[in-house]
Amino acid sequence: MKPKKPINPYLLLLIGILAVSTAAIFIRLILLEASALVIAAYRLALSALISGILLFTSDKGNRAPLNRNDIGLLVLSGVFLAAHFAAWITSLEFISVSSSVILVTTTPLWVALLSPIVLKEKVGSRFYWGMAVAIIGGICIAISGPCHLSTTGLRCSGSVFERGSQTLWGMALALFGAWMASGYMLIGRKMRLKMDNLSYTTSVYTVSAIVLILALILRGEKVLGYSPQIYALFVALAVIPQLLGHSVLNYSLEVLPATIVSMALLGEPVGSTILAVIFLNEIPSILEIIGGIFILLGIVISVLPERKPNVV
Repeated sequence: MKPKKPINPYLLLLIGILAVSTAAIFIRLILLEASALVIAAYRLALSALISGILLFTSDKGNRAPLNRNDIGLLVLSGVFLAAHFAAWITSLEFISVSSSVILVTTTPLWVALLSPIVLKEKVGSRFYWGMAVAIIGGICIAISGPCHLSTTGLRCSGSVFERGSQTLWGMALALFGAWMASGYMLIGRKMRLKMDNLSYTTSVYTVSAIVLILALILRGEKVLGYSPQIYALFVALAVIPQLLGHSVLNYSLEVLPATIVSMALLGEPVGSTILAVIFLNEIPSILEIIGGIFILLGIVISVLPERKPNVV
């Protein structure tokens, strides 16, 4: 028998990007019946259950004992992840899929900004140029709610304050989600020196699910009694973007250069925008497109490694 030909890692990376791009679409559909907090709780609870089964049925998990500091970091990481999903999913109630996903994709910028403090890693001057470009993009998205750009120029409607405040609130939630994801990622970079990826994610998903379920109980929100279609979407949200998408992306980091994977991750807002046009008939405005391009360009400038000077 001929040995099976390994799957092209670039094809796997594409599959991973397509998978994570579906998250915002599933969420928009579920928001018709369930709250953002309920969606976040179901997503993480189901993900924790499935990844837990995978962990305890495999021999790859690192079950080494953890000290108090490690456990504290895992709990903090879980709180960060819970806040990330709760904030980002809520942002989809106020701004478009394209704007929300682009803003939450700015996580690498905040990781780089905090790395000198948390990880004692230096950032080059290119990072600050990239941040400036991304801020210009953020301003474009901020005015996209009340204002419209056309061939005749920029025009703002009479309800600037109402529509503008709604856009700014949605942006703030998406950015807060990105900041919380940064905390999750920074802790992950430390903890993965002691734990394998599956052990780490299972632990953090479990903590996040517990935090969100407690929040649901305190708020007295409806947890059960949804339609079969919504439950199917809950499962799809946990399996496709969360487990399949993130698992493939984590594997890609093991077989492909980190720079390539980082650049490919910028395909998520593009994929989400295309899917939103197809399935939700949600077409981004010119200002949103311009703002998105600036933000993605800013991220590219920031995360690309600095060129080392030639030694003469």
